[in-house]
Amino acid sequence: MSNDQTPVENLTELEASSELAFLAAELARHDALYHGKDQPEISDAEYDALKRRNDAIEAAFPALVRADSPSKKVGFTPLPTFAPIVHARPMLSLDNTFSEEDVTDFVASVYRFLGRPPDDSIAFTAEPKIDGLSMSIRYERGRLTTAATRGDGTTGENVTANIRTIKEVPNELPAGAPDVVEVRGEVYMAKSDFLALNAQMEAEGKQTYVNPRNTASGSLRQLDPTVTARRKLRFFAYALGEVSNGGQPTRIADTQHGIVETFRKWGFPVNPLMKRFTSAAQLLEHYHEIGIARPDLDYDIDGVVYKVDELDLQERLGFRSRSPRWATAHKFPAEQAFTMVEAIDIQVGRTGALTPVARLTPITVGGVVVTNATLHNADYIDGIGNNGERIRPQEHDIRIGDTVIVQRAGDVIPQVLDIVLERRPDGLKPYEFPKKCPVCGSHAVRERNEKTGKLDSVTRCTGGFVCRAQAVEHLKHFVSRNAFDIEGLGTKQIEFFFESDDPALSIKTAADIFTLKERQDKSALTKLENIDGFGKVSVKKLFDAIDARREIDLHRLIFALGIRHVGETTAKLLARNYGTYAHFEESMKDAADISGDAWSELNTIDGIGEVVARAIVEFYKEPRNLDVIDRLIKELRPKEAEKPLTEGSPVAGKTVVFTGSLEKFTRDEAKARAESLGAKVAGSVSKKTDIVVAGPGAGSKLDKARELGVQTMDEDEWLALIGG
Repeated sequence: MSNDQTPVENLTELEASSELAFLAAELARHDALYHGKDQPEISDAEYDALKRRNDAIEAAFPALVRADSPSKKVGFTPLPTFAPIVHARPMLSLDNTFSEEDVTDFVASVYRFLGRPPDDSIAFTAEPKIDGLSMSIRYERGRLTTAATRGDGTTGENVTANIRTIKEVPNELPAGAPDVVEVRGEVYMAKSDFLALNAQMEAEGKQTYVNPRNTASGSLRQLDPTVTARRKLRFFAYALGEVSNGGQPTRIADTQHGIVETFRKWGFPVNPLMKRFTSAAQLLEHYHEIGIARPDLDYDIDGVVYKVDELDLQERLGFRSRSPRWATAHKFPAEQAFTMVEAIDIQVGRTGALTPVARLTPITVGGVVVTNATLHNADYIDGIGNNGERIRPQEHDIRIGDTVIVQRAGDVIPQVLDIVLERRPDGLKPYEFPKKCPVCGSHAVRERNEKTGKLDSVTRCTGGFVCRAQAVEHLKHFVSRNAFDIEGLGTKQIEFFFESDDPALSIKTAADIFTLKERQDKSALTKLENIDGFGKVSVKKLFDAIDARREIDLHRLIFALGIRHVGETTAKLLARNYGTYAHFEESMKDAADISGDAWSELNTIDGIGEVVARAIVEFYKEPRNLDVIDRLIKELRPKEAEKPLTEGSPVAGKTVVFTGSLEKFTRDEAKARAESLGAKVAGSVSKKTDIVVAGPGAGSKLDKARELGVQTMDEDEWLALIGG
């Protein structure tokens, strides 16, 4: 986590780039834990703080927005346990607000985007934000056909059989309903049902559950629907996906309020606390009323959702990359408690980063027992932010034996806010951050930025490939779900193969995974099937799983390489731009010449900043990396990246620049419309630009377009091209 409290406007561009890279990686890791495993490691409040910091830096440094930015992501890749379902319309997440000023700004932004005076003429709905699992339930000709989790926003998990066990979800819609209707809402477990389930588990001598949200999520993902049926899940309907008659889009109402009222008439449970208002003051008043009622509700909520009521206005406002402009979630404050730091452990990640973890005396906060929290880095322990400023008083460094104030909101481990100096026992010594890697014994150092002279906040092991932790973590990353996703190669198996020095078993690099069967076939003595924990059937399944991944999507391969700053979204962006692995590798090698076209092309990709570009180029300059990759590629058949399909769009795949004072539409509307048609919107003109749309007052960008021979047009010509 970035605990830097320095105003964003005081960050240098290099510092901002570094922090955005950290935030992208950290938030992606927590998304995987929360959405993919139902095993989060940080609190909602800490997660939200990370996202707020990321958004603030991006707003101040728009040129540094990364392709794998958390602001562009929704949910998480669906689990392979269930068949995938592609949503007819994406299921996006909501932006969060945390203060009354944020809510006022949200309302003002709606008027501003639409070019209307803030005269309270726009209605908004306000309803509790249910802490459950987002769901899309599809009806065709009135009958329930499929149900899918949100997944990554585009593809979800098919949980139809389990949804049918929820009594509150109708199997049929009444006569007159459209041919196709996707009803979206939240699956949750009532507090009373959760307490009853835990009482039953305790009486049977079984382990109890932690909280209703995770229990609901786990119950919905049961392979046996009878187990789901026994868990008494419930549902609130609140939104629509696809709605059509005869294959043509249609509506069941003209407002958000009307949609929910139609759901109620169709027999769906809807939240009775949803109301409609016309001012920020009214929304905030309702927020406080719901907050007061929160402890007495029979379901968990973590905020209030505000939506523009009129659907026509929702369509005009449109979407950002991961969230609608016409809605936001106003989160409730976090909960706090006191506990003691019993120990501080050091974990070593795949990039060599040494991360301190506080082991806490177990404490119950909001009904959840928490036992540990990340302490981020050496500076954070000392009470210093990433840029050297103090975030806690000097004497408030964190020591083993200290009583600390922890904060959480939701269901996960806390954020350590501060220590209670009055409770510090005599004789506690300041924590000494290790100067050597606890895994391999190599020197652990903090790199110094050559330009600024400042130390990096992260301490890293210098062991590289000789450090077991880094090598093992690289392999774990390589076989992880969003990379090669090899079934049967989990954490224990990777560690087993890595530790082995037997030539027939050892896996030290990714390439060794794909030669394992060949080495086993040649071995006369060391047969994997004879080793405890494997067996003939499991070994065959493992080899089949490995062979099944020899043909791999290009973006998965790029992500699996573990290049610093290259997350899943960045990997997809690189795959789309370069098409084949051979072209990608050749281009990255050529990009080492920063005066050449390859370097320029890499940096002009929207979402690839200089920090990411340098990380990729440095990766491909390292001979040891190239040796591993060469051996790996010989074992694989990387697929060519699929080209985006935007049928009938005259601007699909083209790069467009808008300049001047646009009069027919706002800049945000122009960008959103172009991107919806498959175009890439850039902020500067280059020889890669296809079209420049110039409004009154266009200056240097228009001049450069003419100089380069780029097609230029005015707003009317642009509208004629895209069909209005």
